[in-house]
Amino acid sequence: MQTKDKATGKGIGMTSERVSALRGEDEEDTALGYFDDEDDLEPFSDGELGCEDGVLSFSDSLNGEVKPRILLMGLRRSGKSSIQKVVFHKMSPNETLFLESTNKICREDVSSSSFVSFQIWDFPGQIDFFDPTFDYEMIFRGTGALIFVIDSQDDYVEALSRLHLTVTRAYKVNPDINFEVFIHKVDGLSDDHKIEKQRDIHKRANDDLADAGLERIHLSFYLTSIYDHSIFEAFSKVVQKLIPQLPTLENLLNIFISNSGIEKAFLFDVVSKISIATDSSPVDMQTYELCCDMIDVVIDISCIYGLTDSEAGLPYDKESMAIIHLNNTTVMYLKEVTKFLAMVCFLRKESFERKVTWNIDSGTSHRGGLCMYTHNNWCTDTAIFVSAIQRQLDLLEVLEDFSSLI
Repeated sequence: MQTKDKATGKGIGMTSERVSALRGEDEEDTALGYFDDEDDLEPFSDGELGCEDGVLSFSDSLNGEVKPRILLMGLRRSGKSSIQKVVFHKMSPNETLFLESTNKICREDVSSSSFVSFQIWDFPGQIDFFDPTFDYEMIFRGTGALIFVIDSQDDYVEALSRLHLTVTRAYKVNPDINFEVFIHKVDGLSDDHKIEKQRDIHKRANDDLADAGLERIHLSFYLTSIYDHSIFEAFSKVVQKLIPQLPTLENLLNIFISNSGIEKAFLFDVVSKISIATDSSPVDMQTYELCCDMIDVVIDISCIYGLTDSEAGLPYDKESMAIIHLNNTTVMYLKEVTKFLAMVCFLRKESFERKVTWNIDSGTSHRGGLCMYTHNNWCTDTAIFVSAIQRQLDLLEVLEDFSSLI
């Protein structure tokens, strides 16, 4: 499917049904719990963790396929489950107001592509993981990232205390964990208030670590909200740290834009709208929002017009691409890379319209030899010939590298 349109506003949101179609699985089967109801919330040890109803224990995931594990932690009503539902289930932010408080440990396998492959564990805020009868080492062993969610609109003194306890215990078990702090629900705060909150939380958290002699522990802080794209951008940065191929991908994207006239390039997971990689040039929030909106538009239009009634399969395939002209002479270009990955590029209108037109003939009518029509003239100069096609050769090499890596 090809789409060419003028885009000046927000894109269309991708519904949860269409996400399920992309993933090829029922949403109900992705979150599994260890508790039946709220009355069962009692501390338990590893010995009490079984594999009933197909639910893996903490230790079982280490015996089979090893996937990075992301833990979502924080106090009650801090917004952990809402983040998971909005990012990975495309639930409308307004619908999260009706979510009940999580009363069981939920695990979700996210395997959209070879790069986005991990487990998310959503922990209820009311569980005391450090009760003597609870084997917290089984939680943190094998964990790639720990996301601690702090409600910025609430008194966060208790949250900072729990953050310090969680981080120090987790670091002793697994020093390789990436510690991420989401300062959440900032949509109701002014820009100055957001910065003030972030500065205060950053200072208090790091001061607590310094007082405990743990300055070597690094905490990353993000201002997030489910009502804008900040939560997707923050989750992208968390996931990128878990991708071992990230340096290679960034290098390939740098080569790609340096040889194509493109100003900015992203590699996106189309299901979650998580940015897998981008080139080394700076990223601003508006650019990321435009990428997410473009993905939503492509998927939604593909779901409506991409397949005929007699066809079955995914609305996103190797023919999927889109071109959107913005009102500031910028052109956005999206192209399918794999089943779940898309390349989103930004370039100037003049670069987009400048087509590389070159042609080769046997040279019989141009004094023999290999001839090429470039820059509106026939040319037999070898140096000019090599210079003209070098970019195409470089791009082919980059695309080959992408294919082998993916």
